[in-house]
Amino acid sequence: MIYSFFAHMARLKLITRWSLMRNTQPENDAEHSLQVAMIAHGIALMGRDRYGRDVNPEHVLSLAVYHDATEVMTGDLPTPVKYHSDALRGAYKQLETLSAERLLRFLPDDLRPSMTPYLKQEKGYEKDIVRAADKISAYIKCLEEQRAGNREFDYAAENIRRALAETDLPEVQDFLRDFLPAFDMTLDELNHPGES
Repeated sequence: MIYSFFAHMARLKLITRWSLMRNTQPENDAEHSLQVAMIAHGIALMGRDRYGRDVNPEHVLSLAVYHDATEVMTGDLPTPVKYHSDALRGAYKQLETLSAERLLRFLPDDLRPSMTPYLKQEKGYEKDIVRAADKISAYIKCLEEQRAGNREFDYAAENIRRALAETDLPEVQDFLRDFLPAFDMTLDELNHPGES
């Protein structure tokens, strides 16, 4: 039997993000998922190493890799639509669940139990890290667009920044303080920090 799960995952590169907004640089779900995974891994490391959290950073990294996997079935529904009302939010959650169940059927029976936690992520600390990393990635996209002179992302940047400021995980705040400013630097500044 041939299984199509990973062929479906390869299609994440075809799912365009920010579809309602003018982009100077297009972004797809595969690129976004990699960035979220790296950020989530870093936050989990800080949670474990700085704050003594009982967390497996590699598991968090895996959760982040698959956090948008269901979008190969649904596409990336724009945030203003997805969160327009409680009814739409609930309907989209149900659609995500159905999509996850369908994707799991594209795996051999013996792999489904191991993959289920990645496609049907449970609430808790690890998911909170992934959610924060997802927001940070979106904020970085806004910064990149603003830096290119695209004001289309101003409102989104302000809303995401405000949501991140309200995050009560100190490791997320550490990431924002220690790493986010570098995303506003030129390549020369990144290669030669502190030189003017």
